[in-house]
Amino acid sequence: MHHMNPEMEECIRLCLECHHICYEAALNHCLEMGGAHVQPPHFRLMMNCAEICQTSANFMLSGSDLHHLTCGVCAEVCRRCADDCERIGDMDECVESCRRCAEACSEMSVSTTSPGRVSMRS
Repeated sequence: MHHMNPEMEECIRLCLECHHICYEAALNHCLEMGGAHVQPPHFRLMMNCAEICQTSANFMLSGSDLHHLTCGVCAEVCRRCADDCERIGDMDECVESCRRCAEACSEMSVSTTSPGRVSMRS
């Protein structure tokens, strides 16, 4: 098993947390609330967010040298999901989780550290 740097481990943790929160919120909270919560653009965005978070975590866990690409997309999707959940309201946990994940993925998308090595940058 390879060891990852702490920033990547935290990014993976935040991606998996966001996946869990968005997926559960979409399929439970949103479906039960109805109305704007189940409008196709919002519901689709939440499901896409959950999926890209899972995918980004998997790319980092696998040691892929393409993780910076999935992290870049993940950051953008999470930002959009956070904004939309905030617009709809009553989704604070999703908003906060998406924003934390977006920030970590944004940083990881420009990182020169590969998943299996610790950066020597200061």
